[in-house]
Amino acid sequence: MMAVAAAQKNREMFAIKKSYSIENGYPARRRSLVDDARFETLVVKQTKQSVLEEARQRANDVGLTEEEVVLAKTIAECPESEHTVQKAALVLRLREGIGSLARILKTIENFKGTVTHVETRPSKKEGLQFDVLVKIDMTRQCLLQLIRNLRQSSALDGVTLLGDNSVSIKDPWFPRHASELDNCNHLMTKYEPDLDMNHPGFADKEYRARRKVIAEIAFAYKYGDPIPNIPYTETENETWSRVFNTIVDLVPKHACVEYRRTFKKLQEEKIFESHRIPQLQEVSEFLKKNTGFTLRPAAGLLTARDFLSSLAFRVFQSTQYIRHIKTPYHTPEPDCIHELLGHMPLLADPSFAQFSQEIGLASLGASDEEIEKLSTIYWFTVEFGLCKEGSEVKAYGAGLLSAYGELLHALSDKCEHRSFDPKTTAVQKYQDQEYQPIYYVAESFEDAKEKFRRWVSTMSRPFEVRYDPHTQRVEVLDSVDRLENMVSQLNTEMTHLTNAINKLKKSFA
Repeated sequence: MMAVAAAQKNREMFAIKKSYSIENGYPARRRSLVDDARFETLVVKQTKQSVLEEARQRANDVGLTEEEVVLAKTIAECPESEHTVQKAALVLRLREGIGSLARILKTIENFKGTVTHVETRPSKKEGLQFDVLVKIDMTRQCLLQLIRNLRQSSALDGVTLLGDNSVSIKDPWFPRHASELDNCNHLMTKYEPDLDMNHPGFADKEYRARRKVIAEIAFAYKYGDPIPNIPYTETENETWSRVFNTIVDLVPKHACVEYRRTFKKLQEEKIFESHRIPQLQEVSEFLKKNTGFTLRPAAGLLTARDFLSSLAFRVFQSTQYIRHIKTPYHTPEPDCIHELLGHMPLLADPSFAQFSQEIGLASLGASDEEIEKLSTIYWFTVEFGLCKEGSEVKAYGAGLLSAYGELLHALSDKCEHRSFDPKTTAVQKYQDQEYQPIYYVAESFEDAKEKFRRWVSTMSRPFEVRYDPHTQRVEVLDSVDRLENMVSQLNTEMTHLTNAINKLKKSFA
């Protein structure tokens, strides 16, 4: 008995050390993209700090900036990139008069750089004469050497590398083609049965083994593969059946009309049936036929950045495992019941599908702080959103439509309803261990999309992106050629629309 107790204690300690939720003060009782984003931001900051300190110690230069470390790291990881011409901007703080600028420009020329812009202004710092902005084109290796050379100049108080004129060299990587979603499978180790003692499957060895098998299937999946079928057990189908029958009773009264419409279609096509869990492949084919969305299997709770970036390509990353039989009406993490019953019906609605994709597109290349805001908006809309339908308020959030307890709470007078406004919704604090105290109500999906677009236009990202469904590629609209190509395509579409309108007018004449 003592040996068993000791083993259990060791297991609990391992869980505490490894569980992000406990470690970071988030003993969450269900999925939270917001906490994921907050944790992701924390980890990224800690990682950046350790990388910076390590690089500074290695270079014996405590003054190295983050941009310079990123530049040096890029060259080290990809040696051929040292010859890539980099557009960059340097801010030089001159101790002496403007006369020293000529020597600096000569130094840039010696390092085979081309100066494209020079701008000066009086320095606001006491003891300095001028701040000079110099935009240059030069190879990355030469740029790094130039910065190190300039730092040794007695004429300068400091040198700062700002980055690229269009896309900064330190901008977060994001997928440009749907195939690159193979790289967007980073998991949040949060509230998992192997790690968290509060998980209902923590003490169920068979359940944990089953989860591992299904997770390995997802890890092995690659772009273009058919989604493997999971041979669900009798117990798993029973869990599905209990939740499904409950949702069927609640949908007519509490779900929005778009959800009810596609839920009925899923039933008519024998995809949603009480006795069996649908396979992701058949659901993916249904979505593709209706809105162009497709599914790909996920091994667990993805990081907020990876999950949102998938939406940009009209791809929804869905788990295939199912919650523990002990808690059929509640899950602390995403499972296929939540994904299928909560998300799938509305992803088959054109207006909602477009709204989901626009959140995804806005996340590409966004800062860590903006990812947190986007995931907060996602939380209060796609997961727990309400909308007006005539004089009534209906649910469209997947977290509500797959959890009947919170659904009834959200539509009761025990909580506060606020009008959806991305500016305030994006920074709303909340407690995810209990039912939400606040829910945001959209006038309609179209109204929510329009408000969201206006808010996205205020984001700090220095470029716009566009998804091309024909090539499954995201284009960064940061050049005249790309913009002209897009305008040409839009003109063609406008010609077709104008012709259609004229033909309709003639038929009614």
